[in-house]
Amino acid sequence: MSAGEPAATVCTTCPYCGVGCGVRAAPDGRGGAAISGDPEHPANRGRLCSKGSALGETLDLGDRLLAPRIGGRAAGWDEAIALTARRFSETIARHGPDSVAFYVSGQLLTEDYYVANKLMKGFIGSANIDTNSRLCMSSSVAGHNRAFGADTVPGTYEDLELAELVVLVGSNLAWCHPVLFQRLAAAKAANPALRVVTVDPRRTATSELADQMLPIAPGSDVALFNGLLHAIETGGALDRSYLAAHVSGAEAALEAARGYPGERVAALTGLAPAEIAAFYAGWIGAKRVVTVFSQGVNQSSSGTDKVNAIINCHLATGRIGRPGAGPFSVTGQPNAMGGREVGGLSNMLAAHLSLEDPGHRAAVQRFWRAPRMPERPGLKAVEMFRAVAEGRIRAIWIMATNPAVSMPEADAVRDAIAACPFVAVSDITAETDTAALADVLLPATGWGEKSGTVTNSERMISRQRAFLPAPGRARPDWRIICDLAAAMGWGDAFAYDGPAAIFREHAALSGVAAGLGRDFDISPLAGLSDAAYDALPPSRWPAGPEGGRTRFFAEGGFFTPDRRARMLPLTHRAPATATTPGYPLRLNTGRVRDHWHTMTRTAKAPRLSRHIAEPFAEIHPDDAAPLGIAPASLVTVESPHGRIVVRALVTDRTPPGSVFVPMHWTAQWSAAGRVGAAIPAATDPISGQPESKAAAVRLGRFAVGFYGFAVARTAFRPQTAFWARARVQGGWQAELADSAPPADWEGFARRLFGIAEGDATILTDAGTGAARLAISVDGAVVAALFTAPEPVAVSRSHLAEALRRAEGPAEMLAGRPGADRPDPGPTVCSCRDVGVNTILAAIARGGRASLDAVGAATGAGTCCGSCRPEIAALMSRASVALAAE
Repeated sequence: MSAGEPAATVCTTCPYCGVGCGVRAAPDGRGGAAISGDPEHPANRGRLCSKGSALGETLDLGDRLLAPRIGGRAAGWDEAIALTARRFSETIARHGPDSVAFYVSGQLLTEDYYVANKLMKGFIGSANIDTNSRLCMSSSVAGHNRAFGADTVPGTYEDLELAELVVLVGSNLAWCHPVLFQRLAAAKAANPALRVVTVDPRRTATSELADQMLPIAPGSDVALFNGLLHAIETGGALDRSYLAAHVSGAEAALEAARGYPGERVAALTGLAPAEIAAFYAGWIGAKRVVTVFSQGVNQSSSGTDKVNAIINCHLATGRIGRPGAGPFSVTGQPNAMGGREVGGLSNMLAAHLSLEDPGHRAAVQRFWRAPRMPERPGLKAVEMFRAVAEGRIRAIWIMATNPAVSMPEADAVRDAIAACPFVAVSDITAETDTAALADVLLPATGWGEKSGTVTNSERMISRQRAFLPAPGRARPDWRIICDLAAAMGWGDAFAYDGPAAIFREHAALSGVAAGLGRDFDISPLAGLSDAAYDALPPSRWPAGPEGGRTRFFAEGGFFTPDRRARMLPLTHRAPATATTPGYPLRLNTGRVRDHWHTMTRTAKAPRLSRHIAEPFAEIHPDDAAPLGIAPASLVTVESPHGRIVVRALVTDRTPPGSVFVPMHWTAQWSAAGRVGAAIPAATDPISGQPESKAAAVRLGRFAVGFYGFAVARTAFRPQTAFWARARVQGGWQAELADSAPPADWEGFARRLFGIAEGDATILTDAGTGAARLAISVDGAVVAALFTAPEPVAVSRSHLAEALRRAEGPAEMLAGRPGADRPDPGPTVCSCRDVGVNTILAAIARGGRASLDAVGAATGAGTCCGSCRPEIAALMSRASVALAAE
């Protein structure tokens, strides 16, 4: 292919959530690509969400790390690897193998994960390798292991479409797994008898699809499902033949559940007895029930018990492994499942083998021909960074993740990393909070440039294929790891010529595990040629003697020593951090629709910031009013561990006593929006997963002397006490505020934007103290600032568009479009750039009939569909208003 010539379309896999959507990428020959959903991929059947649809807008190299750096200076690979190997080797020689650690990521491909686990556990001889999947999925892993004897997901996505009842527990599926939500919504439209129940403290976009919403008190899921188990018994719904043939521990679990009659469940959950009874009756009466659970269950100091409380109910009724029936954990990251398969957690071995089983350890050591193997689990994520802070870990390699933001007690984690004697970070960018702390930065290839496999939430292994060349001197993660292994003296064991060779070894090891009675088996793929690996279609495991098996456990066959499942006696435990008069509220954290993790990828796409462009706190009016917190004002959210400053969103979507703040904002994108700083490092005693959903906090008003909104063609970072910036088409925007207005608005604006030249046009209002300023070059505005004593009331979407069109000062300083150009309002549909005012106008013109009617009139909701719940909510409110007229 000649330079600049487009390449053929490549089928690959989305790098965002655990749905594992197939993507078609058509490179344009200039470093970009057109992105579409793959209609042949079984996970998404051509659908994509807003994030996946915008992948083509995230491929620029503007912030990419393109060469190794040592102490901030550019370096060559040989020097960077040699230094990293020497520092790890010296640390191990002086302090032992447990003095070093790897902290890895669900963003890695399975082949990357495999060699990292092999190097740490088999050759360095420590189990100190853990992953950011510990923060999202480890309670599910622990619950599966306790109940099934292995980390087995019993069902498939198809079960959502075959069920009579789908219960979504702690899962805002519409925003966090949008394509699964679209599949569920389509199934419900095709089969109106399909019922959906949401169990969540907040009313989310997912609630728009629900027939029943249970606004459960934070942390009370065990009580709810213990009560359900009790109702199953008293209602005569136990499957006694299944229990007798396939389950142990049922009587003890039932005895524990008898302590949760309806009135006690109501007291613990805050739900009305009638709605509890209705939920129980619906669950018991539907033979095909899927209970989907995600971070609201997992991210808890009792997360493992919550998982087992759900599984208990399915085991008790035999509703597991059958079409349309079973407990279903949906993963948060694109390869959280693949990481679990290769032992990426500190308490696991590859191929779902147990680190603490001497026979399993010996089998893996023989297979790897490894010099040493750890005999006990390594440090889990929270423990790992505490060990860094205490000096017990003296060298750490952080791969493809940003713990200085995402870990609980993030300020303490940041300080621990900064003080660690040696820190290596491999990533695609140097512009993260964690990369800023590294001694050595190693440039890794990113999505579109690397090749390997990922496994989604339904055990589907898919190929992630390269369609762009590696930029600069970036290398695949597997190669960086193998280079380090070779430099430490183990080159022969890591002499792979590509990811296909690693996959073959991984598959062969799964055959060893299958021989030991484990669930994970892809050994028939161990003989794949490189060409067959390149062409590998989406394939669900196991691929062994029962290859093609879709579901597990309908006929028993669990992976415990006696091949019987385990039901567990469980007790409700309140969240680990108690609220007090000083910290009377519960902080809940989560995702927004159009951003991902710490935004190193999604923030590059302007349209993904149009929906929500700054960190916020959802606060119930009853909590806001006594504190004098007004809508759109700034608030502090503070725990004993840290404080953040965010925008107040006063809404009844969040119940009284609770506050919701999204997880995405970092020091790159806001002044004080790192919500991890306020999360305590309380963990589940079994899984080690942090409790990110129920921190005790207090709110306060943030003293503001002026608010501002700014746009500019070039990047800028305010130095005010509060700011949050985002990309817009053709430039940048920022919300900002400070304690007192400056004496000179023009000087302030020129410093803000870093612009010394150009003409300044200034409008001030002495009565209100508001000011508007535009800096123009050759008549076209290059930057503008709007300030006021109250939150600035201008049309953000209009100003971004005016900046892109290079309009003059008069048009820009108006702050809103003229009468001939209606204001679309805040963006609802990011794909089609449709604002709330446009949608409301279409509804008013007669589009109340259906979502499709609104879509036909405006285009909203006709692309990825992620915004359809919000459009439905707008339609509902409009209908209520009409009925009241």
